[in-house]
Amino acid sequence: MHIITYIHFPGEAEAAINFYKEVLGAEVIMNSKMGDGPMEVPPHLKDKIMHARLKIGETILYISDTFDESRIVKGSNTSLSVHVDTPAEVDPLFAKLSEGGQATMPPSDVFWGSRFGMLTDKFGIHWMVNCELNK
Repeated sequence: MHIITYIHFPGEAEAAINFYKEVLGAEVIMNSKMGDGPMEVPPHLKDKIMHARLKIGETILYISDTFDESRIVKGSNTSLSVHVDTPAEVDPLFAKLSEGGQATMPPSDVFWGSRFGMLTDKFGIHWMVNCELNK
């Protein structure tokens, strides 16, 4: 198991990626736009970042824009993405983390090939629980 910090931006993810490349020497490992997926998105969001993976030294950082920019409060726009080794670990871990909190997206098999869910724990920390299905 490992945990990766995920930063969500209100429409500024591309600028943040470029900034981290310049200042920290970040290497973009993956960068997909909201319009690349199978879901319908409004035209103004098609070129926004759905998911980017950056490598900074030995650290991995995830970055995305958000669908609802009004929900982002600068300084509180991070979540933790926990990656487990097997899909069978996702649901029990999700249940334990969300106890006393709120499930925002129950675990399911998603189009990018993972078992994935999102929640806010009882302390207000945002979590994503993830396992790649075809490892």
